[in-house]
Amino acid sequence: MTDQSVFVLGSDLQALEPAAFETEAEFQELLARHPRVLDFGSLADGQPLRLVLVAREMGVPTSAETGPAYWLDHLFVDADGVPTLVEVKRASDTRIRREVVGQMLDYAANGARHWPGALLQRSFEETCAADGRPLEESYGDLLGDRSPVEFWTMVEERLAAGRMRLLFVADRIPLELRTIVEFLNRQMRQTDVYAVELTQYRGDGDLRVLVPRIHGEVAMVAKSPSSRLATQRTTRYEMDAAIRTRLVPEHRRIATALLDHAVAKGRLEGGTAKYPSMSVYYPVAGRHVPIWTLSLYDNPAKEELAFSFGSITHHLGCDRAAAFGESLPTLSELEKKLVVQREKGYKGWPSVSLTALAAEPGATEGILAAIQDLMDGQETSA
Repeated sequence: MTDQSVFVLGSDLQALEPAAFETEAEFQELLARHPRVLDFGSLADGQPLRLVLVAREMGVPTSAETGPAYWLDHLFVDADGVPTLVEVKRASDTRIRREVVGQMLDYAANGARHWPGALLQRSFEETCAADGRPLEESYGDLLGDRSPVEFWTMVEERLAAGRMRLLFVADRIPLELRTIVEFLNRQMRQTDVYAVELTQYRGDGDLRVLVPRIHGEVAMVAKSPSSRLATQRTTRYEMDAAIRTRLVPEHRRIATALLDHAVAKGRLEGGTAKYPSMSVYYPVAGRHVPIWTLSLYDNPAKEELAFSFGSITHHLGCDRAAAFGESLPTLSELEKKLVVQREKGYKGWPSVSLTALAAEPGATEGILAAIQDLMDGQETSA
């Protein structure tokens, strides 16, 4: 950062001098009120990026059973559903050199695991209420043709896939931090990492000028093309092609029946992994709840159906998740995993292979009946 003045030319020339932020709290409040200073880049459709504040001091738990262990300075989101995690430090804080990097990676790793969409939605709406921002206005730039539940479910998926931005914001970015940021940006495929140097200049009265400088964009250009392709979602056409070419007839019948049911009753969304995968959201209790994911792994070659019990529990409660688990067909491969889920409060992803489903007559139909019972609000299957 240079100590050179900047000048405002009006009726006369006024010099503005570099001025440090008096406190970190002042710095944080400025970013919360004016996220436009962090709006660089664009959305997937080419529109300008506009960050919207989800929460200040966002709690970050380290397990599903405990409360927050850490507190992230700011969590923002954009209209593509990509979360932006922000840590703020003044240059006088020696942690800005290396310690803040470990903090941020802690927040990102645990937030990806323990920030369900419903929690993010509640945090956002509570922040809007506290700031006196009407919800309709606050959602205006985010939703498009989606419902709030669909939008926050998309944010949850972005987090789970590691699609996020990590921003280190300071009034002076030391060389050590710039080097680390550029290294991380080259190595991390799904996550973008930046350091934002926000210099404040003060003039007469209340006049202030904020000048952001972005570090890390050069490393962004160096990211391999394959890393960008990895963020593309599996389409139904691609999934059907993989099913036709990779699965034996009986497995093909099961996979197609599952996907056709999803199209008829719910909503399909392609995965972002290297292997073909699709997740399904069914309308339950007035919201779209992720219920299962079908994955066709490459190495080793394997196909499995995984049930999103963590999301079911979060959206519908443990009793509904337990009832759904009890209504699923009795398959030894799945039952062992459901026993573990019962002990842990239905928080994981128990799975069953297509081979096991094919070996049990009526198993696929039983799964679809259990899903229908869940949508109908029944406690047990007929």
